[in-house]
Amino acid sequence: MEKINRKSSGRPSVKLGDLDYTPVLIALAVVLLTLVVLFLWKRKKTVRSAVLFTGLCDSGKTFLFSNLLLGGGRETFTSIKENVGFFKTEKGRELKVVDVPGHERLRGKFFDEYKNVAKAVVYLIDSVTVQKDIRDVADFLYTILADKATSKIPVIVLCNKQDETLAKSESAIKSMLEKEMNIVRQTRRNQLKSVDNSSSSEAFLGKSANVDFEFDQVGQRVRFLPCSAKETQYDELTTFLESL
Repeated sequence: MEKINRKSSGRPSVKLGDLDYTPVLIALAVVLLTLVVLFLWKRKKTVRSAVLFTGLCDSGKTFLFSNLLLGGGRETFTSIKENVGFFKTEKGRELKVVDVPGHERLRGKFFDEYKNVAKAVVYLIDSVTVQKDIRDVADFLYTILADKATSKIPVIVLCNKQDETLAKSESAIKSMLEKEMNIVRQTRRNQLKSVDNSSSSEAFLGKSANVDFEFDQVGQRVRFLPCSAKETQYDELTTFLESL
């Protein structure tokens, strides 16, 4: 018994003050630095810095883009890729503008690519053919408004070609779209019921399915403005861009 006691009493005692915490502190510093870098990278990646010009083919997006950013409208063709440029405000700021292709097979893809960096959306409509294309016009606009990535940013619905005789006014287009959005909304609801929508990025638009849709019911600030890209009549749009 005495031998055991002598052995245990002979073991050197270690004081906390004698421990070297340097490796632990270095490991903690590395973890903290990694978290900071990841936070800054994610923040930079998701910063909202662009205005998206969207709409169907032949709505005048690219012509307006050229007029507004390059100082003159140019002959345009159906875009197969995005156009990117910068609008210079009166205060000297540069605002990134992305002209999203309007082709039905491309617009969804490019909208998804840029929606997370959008600080505003400009949705162009051909005021002459809108009645003929109302279903497609309403469907793509519904996609933009219902997407959770763009559900809190301002949206300008720009009713282009107001210089033409057969053009519908912005108030008439708004009324037509509200009626059509009811149909689109019901179609989307039926589609979601048939599949698992737990991972859907689409939010419900409006107060309820039993109440007719109105643009005042959505989370975004949606404004309808008249425009003629051909006659360079888009002062209200430039005022909006200056305010961003």
